[in-house]
Amino acid sequence: MGAAVDFNEKERKVLSIVQFNIPDTLTPYADIAKEADMSEEEVIDLLSRLRDDGTIRRFGASIKHQKTGYDNNAMVAWKISEDKVDEAAAYAVKNPRISHCYYRPSSAPDWQYTFFTMIHGRTMQECYDAVEELRRNTCLDEYAVLESIKELKKISMTYFDDEEE
Repeated sequence: MGAAVDFNEKERKVLSIVQFNIPDTLTPYADIAKEADMSEEEVIDLLSRLRDDGTIRRFGASIKHQKTGYDNNAMVAWKISEDKVDEAAAYAVKNPRISHCYYRPSSAPDWQYTFFTMIHGRTMQECYDAVEELRRNTCLDEYAVLESIKELKKISMTYFDDEEE
């Protein structure tokens, strides 16, 4: 595990803003900079540096699919040999209905599914159509569809709280 990073007050302010939502404006970095009493270039440089050195693993947009009409979801667990994962993933990530793709080796003898896709659709049939498309066009064949029944938790980790300052 890497060493802890000490951030100054302005950097903490930037990070406390971007850990939730960046401003929905034409100039989000300038708006963040104004709130943190920094220049837009300083904000961009800080976020770029932290992404490049691995402090920030991911920085991007997150769309709440339910608000766009995609109310149906299915996690699909696939059986696949390790040497075919890259091929299947290369196809799966091009599908606009698939938001996540994972490979997780299993050591459980009664669970041989190791490749997972999270599929979204306006209807459950759209989800099943995406499953069938993957099955037809890749080496993926055996699968189990795990439909979402209820979302229990969907929040990001909070690292900085304005109250701490």
